[in-house]
Amino acid sequence: MCALKGFLEENFYTYSVAKGNHSTVYEFILLGLTDNAELQVTLFGIFLVVYLASFMGNFGLIMQISPQLHTPMYFFLSHLAFVDFSFTSSVAPNTLVNFLCEVKSITFYACAIQVCCFITFVVCELYLLSIMAYDRYVAICNPLLYVILIPRKLCIKLIASTYVYGFTVGLVQTVATFHLSFCDSNVINNFYCDDVPLVALACSDTHVKELMLLIIAGFNTLCSLVIVLISYGFIFFAILRIHSVEGRQKAFSTCASHLTSITIFYGTIIFMYLQPKSSHSQNMNKVASVFNVVVIPTLNPLIYSLRNQEVKNALKRIIEKLCLAVK
Repeated sequence: MCALKGFLEENFYTYSVAKGNHSTVYEFILLGLTDNAELQVTLFGIFLVVYLASFMGNFGLIMQISPQLHTPMYFFLSHLAFVDFSFTSSVAPNTLVNFLCEVKSITFYACAIQVCCFITFVVCELYLLSIMAYDRYVAICNPLLYVILIPRKLCIKLIASTYVYGFTVGLVQTVATFHLSFCDSNVINNFYCDDVPLVALACSDTHVKELMLLIIAGFNTLCSLVIVLISYGFIFFAILRIHSVEGRQKAFSTCASHLTSITIFYGTIIFMYLQPKSSHSQNMNKVASVFNVVVIPTLNPLIYSLRNQEVKNALKRIIEKLCLAVK
């Protein structure tokens, strides 16, 4: 982050000298979700409750998994919970403050850091979901080789590479965005700093950045989705070969939570970033953004906790220990 800030400071100074008559942008104004003062107070309460629910849900899921469940599936699930919480935390605190402010502003550098964090955690979640799909494929199609094919070292390498790659993509995209010149207009039609509306504000040539956004977003979404589809294609045919109804139900139940998360997350991402410009509706994109940033990270702990018997059993054991400690 220090390297990013240094780069921005250097280039921002260059832009301010080069712009001449144009005014320099030192901060951005966020239009938010609504300009209705009464509705903003209501939205503040809703966002606060949902953010706290996301914190407790994801943190609780990590605490349930860490001491109780040690298989690769739960190792990946604990990191998904961490990414979900981090994803929400990159946007929600500033949004909550802005709900109570008349002028919803964010500084130039804070906006850059928010964009970097947001992209980083989106990419991490994409690949975590694809890794979890591969994990389910091995568990169902090669159960006897599960421990051999997905050892602990491989799990750590996969998670580490996901974080490193996610941060690299976030940094590259952020530097490319803030390398553009921003002059005169500084109003972002959203409740957080997002790449697409920021590029629309730039007063310099944006063709290279737009191409980067399309290629990188398309590649990461398509690549991770292909892994998911191939994994679940093999899983589907493996389930069909199971003769007993009980066996099929058990195999399907291990995938149901993950499939629900995948459907919601990929559907929202595709709607937000991979539809043609002509069909964009700012209000619909704001709704999709709320769903992506706030709702999905809160839903995931509920989806996995309610649909997974081992997670529910782990939660019961923790509650029992707490009750005994209180007595």
